[in-house]
Amino acid sequence: MTLLRSRANARVKHWHALAHDGRARRGERRALIEGVHLLAACLDSGGRPLSVLVSDSGQANAEIAALLRRAGAETTLLADALFRWVVDVATPAGVAAEIEIPEPAEDAAQGDSVFLEGIQDAGNVGAILRSAAAFGVRGAVLGSGCADPWSPKVLRAAMGAHFSLRIRRAGDLAAAVKAFSGTTLCAVAHGGRPLQDVELGKRVGWILGAEGQGVSAALAASAAQRATIGLLTGTESLNVAAAAAILFYERARRRAPGS
Repeated sequence: MTLLRSRANARVKHWHALAHDGRARRGERRALIEGVHLLAACLDSGGRPLSVLVSDSGQANAEIAALLRRAGAETTLLADALFRWVVDVATPAGVAAEIEIPEPAEDAAQGDSVFLEGIQDAGNVGAILRSAAAFGVRGAVLGSGCADPWSPKVLRAAMGAHFSLRIRRAGDLAAAVKAFSGTTLCAVAHGGRPLQDVELGKRVGWILGAEGQGVSAALAASAAQRATIGLLTGTESLNVAAAAAILFYERARRRAPGS
């Protein structure tokens, strides 16, 4: 493999844009995943990268070598400093891949979904997606004010959840919620029914908002139910990602045989 060292290389600039520019990702419907775990998750789900990038030091890694054999894609070798510049990670794992972002799937009338409004923190969005995948939520719909679900920070926080979820963005989140064929349930910090008393249907559409302002009044009013997680007196609220994990867990617990 030829070792690339220059930032002026057209392919290198392309990969750098995918890692740093949401407009490039949306325009090309491509994303850059970084690290052994994400590449393995992509391959395990049946995905095939368009190209693979390996750092000069990473090529000696046996785990990376095994993934390259599985990927079967064109592999490009980058100098360590150039690889770090492309992926923008302080201590990169030594492998990255360009993938095609799946076409956004409309509500497929199967499985639960989560609707996110105004959650700008990439770590929170990623953590919510990770919990969704872990507890059997199948779809995620992000409103226009949310962090880019295919940004490197969200991808890292989600730990491979992207490859087991239907993820799409919605310019009109209220319309997406209205079109959902199931029970819609809005999480609110105060004034909702206790979580243990909420009625869950065959399909649930969870509606979550940013920690500060929560879900907008109009969107909350469209939900069939509102749920509040009971907290100890004096506790104001939970981090939205922590709240999501509790909601999804309660749903999975009720689905479990014998529960």
